[in-house]
Amino acid sequence: MELFDLTGRKAIVTGGTRGLGYGMAEGLMEAGAEVVIVGSSDKVQEVAAAFAGKGFPCKGVEIDLGNREEVKSGFAACVEALGGHLDILVNCAGVQRRHFCTEFPLSDWDDVIEVNLTATFEMCQLAANQMIAQNSKGKIINVASMLSYFGGWTVPAYAASKGGVAQLTKALSNEWTEKGINVNAIAPGYMATELNTALINDPNRNKDILARIPAHRWGTADDLKGLTIFLASDASDYMAGACIPCDGGYLGK
Repeated sequence: MELFDLTGRKAIVTGGTRGLGYGMAEGLMEAGAEVVIVGSSDKVQEVAAAFAGKGFPCKGVEIDLGNREEVKSGFAACVEALGGHLDILVNCAGVQRRHFCTEFPLSDWDDVIEVNLTATFEMCQLAANQMIAQNSKGKIINVASMLSYFGGWTVPAYAASKGGVAQLTKALSNEWTEKGINVNAIAPGYMATELNTALINDPNRNKDILARIPAHRWGTADDLKGLTIFLASDASDYMAGACIPCDGGYLGK
């Protein structure tokens, strides 16, 4: 079990106030890591305090991931909160916009690409430079999607951003693996989160989705904990550039 022990490791998790990011942050802390969760509002402090109240080593930093300068200063605040050291970065924050492709506003396109892809790259770049300066190995975990594999419906920006995350993960791993920084991605299947509320509430789409999932249910944040711990731990030291589905068997059907 030492392979999966994260005691003493220091991590940043974006999107850690709710949904999948919350579960991934909790999993890291359950495995022994100290975590700074990143959120886009002051709610992040409330969530971090609740984690701390359970005995977890957790702090919160508010960052608008759509603001590039704020990403840079916010990242520095996260590292400072961790005592100046970083071992793990999880990029889970994401936004969704739904419109027919013929009507999709460029403003919504820009918002989705900025948060889901550009901020992910910026956080990866900042984390890698921090890890290299520390002369220590590190783990970067990006959150891709089923839409890294197919196009979806009325979500062209989200599909483009998540396809980009999968390819970005490979590109970064090609340069950084030799430096001891493992970059991998998790591609969650259909998860019962706020981003999928519209699908869950659409009886036809919900029925079609469930019919294709061999597990016969939507996924939960807890379903990502084990994979997150694996990719953050020494057990994954020979994993690089992978995009791993966690989808209840959806892609195999």
